[in-house]
This record gives sequence, structure tokens and C-alpha cells, in this order.
Amino acid sequence: MRTSTIAVVAGAVAVVGVAGMALAPRLLGSDDAFADCRGGQVAGGDLGGPFTLVNGAGQAVTDQEVFTEPSILYFGYTSCPDVCPLDMARNAQAADILRERGIEVTPVFVSVDPARDTPDVVGAYARNFGEDAIGLTGSPEQVDAAAKAYRVLYAKQDDDPEYYSVQHSAFSYLVLPGVGFVDFVNRDETPEGLADRMQCFAEAAGA
Repeated sequence: MRTSTIAVVAGAVAVVGVAGMALAPRLLGSDDAFADCRGGQVAGGDLGGPFTLVNGAGQAVTDQEVFTEPSILYFGYTSCPDVCPLDMARNAQAADILRERGIEVTPVFVSVDPARDTPDVVGAYARNFGEDAIGLTGSPEQVDAAAKAYRVLYAKQDDDPEYYSVQHSAFSYLVLPGVGFVDFVNRDETPEGLADRMQCFAEAAGA
């Protein structure tokens, strides 16, 4: 790939900073049932929402069909050389920790590169991080709608039709069935820290 790993990581970090500013105004709420799980952070807001995407089997699925148990949602792309696989590996490790604690959690990966990430490609990519991981793609319009629901910023870089990179925000979103988005974590969170936070949310929701 022509774009260096350093350039992609630096670009993604820059986008994360911008995305953080976009997220902040949406995380406001005065009546927060999960306040204890956030360690005093301000949260709430209206991130998330309905979407229709395509899974690794080529089937159209809605958010309700995807989030049937507590989930860790991540937006990225399969050609990402460093940021995405590291974040997905962290999310999968957190899911393994939670499974050992008796809590089933699903890592979910949504591609922001639908031109290259076909259903079979994104499905195989997700399975690299665990048999229960779900990979999703869709038409550009479907992907854009899902990304906007979670305030995800992404943009194709370079002019090469094959070896281009995609800058994108790199938060992981905690989603509960019947509740929706409850919080997000940045790239600095450890697998153990992520597992602890998701466990708190899951137990508070009775999931």
C-alpha cells in the first residue's frame, strides 16, 4: 500500500480529535440511568439510531437484528493497516474477558469503504477477530446513513483507485439491545477497562 502506516495513523488520530468535538454536544443528558457506569462523565444524547446494512452472508439486516446482545460497535475498513485491526483486536479481547465473566458481547465492524469491502470480504475480516464478530457493509448511501447516526467522520484519501486509504474517526461505541447507544470509548482504553465498563452497562440494563 502506498500510503504509509504512519500517515494513516496520524490522519486517523486527527480525525478522532475532530470527531470528539462532534460527539461532545450530543452527550448531554440530565436523567442518566447509567451514570454510575460512566465514572462521572457527561453522557446521554441521541447518537445511534436505525440502519439497514448488509452482513457477511449478503443479507440485509437492521440494527435491531444486529444488536441482539450487548455489542461493541466500530467503524473502519478492511484495508486499514494498523488502527482498525488494533482497535478490533482490543474489542475482541474485551468480549473474551466478558465471556469468561458470563456476559455475551458481540464485536461489530461496519466498513466505511463499501467500494472494496464487499459482504464476503467484510464478513471474513470480522471473523478474524472471533467467530461471533459481525462484519457489515452496504451501499454508499446505507453506510453513510449509519455513520452519520453515530457521528462518524470518514473521507477517502489519495487518487489511486485501488491503493487508497480512508481517514475515519476511531471510537468504539457501546450498544445495548432495546436501549441503543450508551457510551463510547477512545483508542486509549484497555481491553480490561472496556470490559469493566461494558459489564457495568450490561448489568445495569439487566442484559
